[in-house]
Amino acid sequence: MYADRPIWPQGKECAAMITINLNAELFWLQLDPGCVNMPKTLSLGQYGMTRGVDRILDVLEERSIKGTFFVPGWVAEQYPDKVCAIRDRGHEIAALGYHHENMGLLTEAEQEEAMARSVMAIESVCGVRPKGFRSPEGELTLDTLRIARKYGMEYSSNLCDDDRPYVKDLGSGETMVEIPIHWVNYDLPYFAFNYHPAFPAGQGRIANYSGVLSNWEDEFDGCREYGLCYVLQLDPAVVGAPGRIGLLEELLDHMQQTENVWFATGSEMTKYWTEQKKQLVQKCRKTCADRV
Repeated sequence: MYADRPIWPQGKECAAMITINLNAELFWLQLDPGCVNMPKTLSLGQYGMTRGVDRILDVLEERSIKGTFFVPGWVAEQYPDKVCAIRDRGHEIAALGYHHENMGLLTEAEQEEAMARSVMAIESVCGVRPKGFRSPEGELTLDTLRIARKYGMEYSSNLCDDDRPYVKDLGSGETMVEIPIHWVNYDLPYFAFNYHPAFPAGQGRIANYSGVLSNWEDEFDGCREYGLCYVLQLDPAVVGAPGRIGLLEELLDHMQQTENVWFATGSEMTKYWTEQKKQLVQKCRKTCADRV
């Protein structure tokens, strides 16, 4: 299992996890809290909730793919109907902090407060206790992961040090499954744009659509060739636009061509990886006992 090429269910060539970060307005508010008085900038995030989410849900349903939606607690409270609709269509609801905090800048106590509010809000709105965690601003500490574990998270999808799930040592005997991510497979850096607050820094321009699709397909093809785990990150305000939703459709159709890809939610990936690890440990123990 821990060789370079993992073993996936039903002899599949590789695995894929489609994740959606339900940032809504919070991405822009984090860049500049003053945006609370800027309806135009806020509308960039609100568009994802009013239009983008439904388009993504329809695309996934047409292809019988279940995604993992990382939801900030505040977003769950502001858009309860949307979050419940996501749940009702069979997708996983995971945690994305409470108010798009930069966990790497918070004290341990502040991180725990944010985590507690996040879990409580999601559970209160849709009756689901999240099992997965993604840090809203990308930054985090080991304390962040320990706190996530304390609040019932079974996996993290934050780090960039592999392209296979693995068990992360949190210290003091604690572990957590990590499902790594990579910026190249995230729509936001390619397409998000705003004059004020300036994003991206330096006022870059929106990327060419076909070029982005080519990047995503090439990355997937590489993962399939080496038998790895492809993790896609999407923001409904970005890929949910009418001219961009086709990128997601074309990418998923490309991925499904061979019918040899295991599409899984974060919880499904974690359950499988944990069971495989247990089997490996049992096998090693048996081998050692036979040698004795």
